[in-house]
Order: sequence, then structure tokens, then C-alpha cells
Amino acid sequence: MARRPTIKDIARRAGVSQSAVSFALNGRPGVSQDTRARIRRVAEELGWQANSAARALSGERSGAVGLVLARPAHTLGAESFFLRLVSGIQEVLAAAGTALLFQVVEDVDAECAVYRRWWAERRVDGVLVVDPRTGDPRPALLAELGLPAVTIGEPGPPAPAGLAPPAVPGSLPPSPPLSSVRADDAGAMAQILEHLHGLGHRRIVHIAGLPGLAHTVRRMESLRAGAERRGLGPDRVRSVVTDYSDTEGAAATRRVLAEPRPPTALVYDNDVMAVAGRAVAAELGIPVPHRLSIVAWDDSALCRVTHPRLTALVRDTAGFGRLAAEELLSVIAGGPTGVRESERPRLEPRESTAPPPRILIPEPFLEPPP
Repeated sequence: MARRPTIKDIARRAGVSQSAVSFALNGRPGVSQDTRARIRRVAEELGWQANSAARALSGERSGAVGLVLARPAHTLGAESFFLRLVSGIQEVLAAAGTALLFQVVEDVDAECAVYRRWWAERRVDGVLVVDPRTGDPRPALLAELGLPAVTIGEPGPPAPAGLAPPAVPGSLPPSPPLSSVRADDAGAMAQILEHLHGLGHRRIVHIAGLPGLAHTVRRMESLRAGAERRGLGPDRVRSVVTDYSDTEGAAATRRVLAEPRPPTALVYDNDVMAVAGRAVAAELGIPVPHRLSIVAWDDSALCRVTHPRLTALVRDTAGFGRLAAEELLSVIAGGPTGVRESERPRLEPRESTAPPPRILIPEPFLEPPP
């Protein structure tokens, strides 16, 4: 195996002492500008990189941030949202020379255990927190650890007293409330309902994602409030929850379309479920959009290549990731915590939505022509 270059190698090549190399590479005074430039040039020629473990032990930054995803692994393979989100995050981190440490776990308890381990090992300088929940224990834990963090999405209400994680012995004083970047989920759902109601739909079902996620709750509440303002009760407009997978999206579609008074419009919380629901409608012989309208929450290539093309909510998911990464790097550098708003999603009407079918009146009740 090739041997990694050391400070000793740099000192020998540059003709200086090892202490001079340490001063130059760590940006400390004690060497002239010419010597510093020569040392750095030699270090680059040799391919030298600082040892992150040694930096952590000395109290310096690790040069990495963490992202833990607590979702069933089988739901991640087909969903494009997280791929686009991570691409935006990585774009900012790569430009800053910061690594992304990514891990998938089964639940929030396991996620909290990862944060404790990363904090104890000084593995990351901060973390990006996804899928804010109602009664979320993670903000209290991260504040207790003093680990810089940014929540991607508007945080839900805090964990009730007694359910927050216990204090960590020897931890730093609690940090200010976490920064967050958020999208207007309630406003986006209001756009969808306005579109469908304007077309004449009065029986709408929202095939939602995981229950307990703060954005799922906001979408459901926005739909319910908008329906009530229009005089539509839960017998006409409602939400059903799933795990975001195509399997559960298809199963939920099959159930609601088998009801005595099935919906005339379906709103799906991601593109994968929307395409699966479209396939179920085709299997059941239900034409889209002539008897059933379909809306996908996140636009993607899937929505645009499906026939008919799916009406979808368009948002800059990669830009959302870039905004979150920029905010985290700012907080790590000592900047203030705060809330940053992403660009508001917009609805892109396509061929999968149309007015609902008119109720046919039996022949005996039709008035004779004049």
C-alpha cells in the first residue's frame, strides 16, 4: 500500500522544521509568508491531507457534517426527493471542502443514538435534520449536545415534558433553538385544493405519507380547513396515510376507489405513489382524467413521462438542499440561528386533471324537448 505523506515528509522536502510545517498548515503565526506558501505548495505536491481524527482530538473541526434518515429502507429506492435534496446539499458542501456523512436507520431512537455517538467521537461539525415530527425529541437532544444543526422543514411541536432525551453528562451548555429551512406545505395544499375545487371536484382523497411527520400533519390540516371553508365535510374530502411506497400507495388507491361513492380526485404525497395510483386506475378501467383526476405532490420525470402527464407540484428540491447546507455551514462558523424560507412550490396543471364526470339523469326524469 502507498504510504500517506506526513508532516515530516513535507518538512524534509521544503527544508524546514516540522514545527514550521505545523504553523503553516494550521494558519498560525511563526513563519514568513514566503515560507508558508512554499510549505503549502509542497504539501499539495505530495498530496497531503489533514488527519480528521487528529484534528478532532485537538479540538479542531472534523470537516464533515452528518445526515441521518430514519425511514424504512424499502421506501427509499424509488423516491427521487431525497436524491435531489442530497444533490443540492452536496453541491454546497463540495465547494466548501466539507464531507457528508450519511446513515439510514430504522427509527428516531436509533437516529438519536447516532447523534450521541457522532458527538462523542467528534465525527461531525453539525447535522442536517430531516422529517421534523410532532413531539420531536431530536431538537432537545441536539441542543443538549451543543451540536450545530439545521432542520430541513418546519419543526413540529416539541416533545412533551418527560419524553425528551435525558441530559448527556459532560455536554456543552444548550445552544439556541435550531435553525431551519422550510417550505410552505399548507399553502401548497391550498393551491391543489383550489385547482381541484375550481374544476368542480367535491369528493377528494389525499393519499398522504407517514403519519406523525410535521409536514404530513400540516398538509392534512390545510386540506381539512380548506374543505370546511367550502362546506365539504370529511365524508367528501379526507386524508389516508401510507409509508410513501408504491405498494401502499397502490393499496390505498384500490381501497378508496372501491368505495360506494369513490373520489373523483386523488392527491398523492409523492410522485411514486401517484404513478402507482395511475396504474391501479388503468387496471380497474377508470380513465384518467375523464373519471378520475390525479395530482402528485412532487414533480419528477415520472410525472412527465406517464400518460397522461400528471399534474404536479413543482419545487426546487435541490435548491432546498443548497439552502439547508448554506445555513448549516453558517451556523458552524458561528453565525446566528434563524429560519430561511425556500421558494414557494407552484402547481403545474397537466393532462391528469379535468372536471369530474357529470351525473347522468335517468331517462324518465328528463324533460321532453320543447
